[in-house]
Amino acid sequence: MIFETHAHYDDEAFAQDRENLLASMQEHGIGYIVNACASIESLKDTEELMEQYPFVYGAFGIHPDDAEKMTEETLEEIRQLSRLPKAVAIGEIGLDYYWHKEEHEHEIQKKMFLAQMEIAREEKLPFMVHSRDAAKDTLDLVKDCMKGGMYGGIIHCFSYGKEMAREYLDMGLYLGIGGVVTFKNAKKLKEVVAYAPLEQLVLETDSPYLSPEPNRGKRNSSLNLPYVAEAIAQIKGCSEEEVIAVTEENAKKLLLRK
Repeated sequence: MIFETHAHYDDEAFAQDRENLLASMQEHGIGYIVNACASIESLKDTEELMEQYPFVYGAFGIHPDDAEKMTEETLEEIRQLSRLPKAVAIGEIGLDYYWHKEEHEHEIQKKMFLAQMEIAREEKLPFMVHSRDAAKDTLDLVKDCMKGGMYGGIIHCFSYGKEMAREYLDMGLYLGIGGVVTFKNAKKLKEVVAYAPLEQLVLETDSPYLSPEPNRGKRNSSLNLPYVAEAIAQIKGCSEEEVIAVTEENAKKLLLRK
């Protein structure tokens, strides 16, 4: 079964057909889904999805876009939710300098990133890191955190080059690979996938975003993951079935502790 490690089914893009779509997942080979929080509002929504669907798990954290909205109460809510039986990670957390150019915004993001990484450490959970236009700062902060002992993690929607990938892989972390790997112009990511051991890759969609070819530009869902697995298989010179099996095992080991 395919293990979807990162989706946002609480997003309003699924408002019209969320129930029917999720109900169809298992018959299409999607065995597990991690719904990753992004906004403060998504914390409660993710908890509800976990409760409603046996195959949906939760990652609790706040995306850097919302770092300025966070308070001590937000951090405490994340901590409490992370103790639920089906909470599997702290995420998505990290740094995003694409929309946020000011130094004071970067400092707030770093502060909240570290605060949430500390929750991951204390609660003995892996983390899911978002990093956009913030390669060096993200790497430096993750490296520092790993020195203090962490419980693994995924660099979500990995978008940097092979050298940066090596740094994360050497720390024993996983790279989240989604629809971008199917794009013709994704040369850098294809090189990373060729270089990285299959045992350190996991499948994800970031639904409703980043649909793979041939559905690029449309709303994404976990039903598109076979296209991602097929692209990885072509790059690695193995079967799609092997990609699905190994990435499922990777995700279970990290997120379900199996």
